[in-house]
Amino acid sequence: MPLGTVLVTGGASGLGAAVVQAVAREGGRPVVLDRLPTTTGHEEVCVDLADARAAEEAVREASRRVGGLDAVVTCAGTDSCGRFGDVDAEDWDRVIKVNLLGTAAVVRAALPDLEQRHGRVVTVASTLGLRVLSDATAYCASKFGVVGFTRALAVETQGRVGVTLLVPGGMQTAFFDGRDEQYRPGPDAKLNRPEDVAAAVVFALAQPPGCEVRELVVTPSVEGSWP
Repeated sequence: MPLGTVLVTGGASGLGAAVVQAVAREGGRPVVLDRLPTTTGHEEVCVDLADARAAEEAVREASRRVGGLDAVVTCAGTDSCGRFGDVDAEDWDRVIKVNLLGTAAVVRAALPDLEQRHGRVVTVASTLGLRVLSDATAYCASKFGVVGFTRALAVETQGRVGVTLLVPGGMQTAFFDGRDEQYRPGPDAKLNRPEDVAAAVVFALAQPPGCEVRELVVTPSVEGSWP
């Protein structure tokens, strides 16, 4: 099926950038939503997803510019590692705002387009949305929330919007940059290329009408966090 116009949050880097490239390669029209501008030449709107109301307006602005949205992929994400009592409260809250509330805000604003066009949503959770680690309370809380939100959304919109939950393992992106050494993957860590995970996203987006990939778990073959 044609991919149409696909809004990608976090499209300036990492998995989001890989999804943008994959959508364009398959003949779709990617639209980027990110804090940072890109040099890809694709339509983009800059916004901080920590501000949910601004995120909603950015989605509506993107929709107006391109004449409507056929799909949304929510790749934007952040983290703040450390013991719960040690992580700055504002940093902890920001993880929830970006990963969970930002995801919900983007989908909420896109929903009129998606329902009108029988479009699709792919949300990006994590293997840490299904299991937990110490020093990751904010990230786990946010990604567990994405899992619950997505599963409930799929039930609520069934027959009108296709909803896919993506559960990726570790990837070779800048997501781990700037962390204390103890929170970075080791030199021998096996991580997926974001391009390979993006291919799974395109697979979900390209399903024919009436057929949905409800959940996708995509990890390195020796992923330590799954199952």
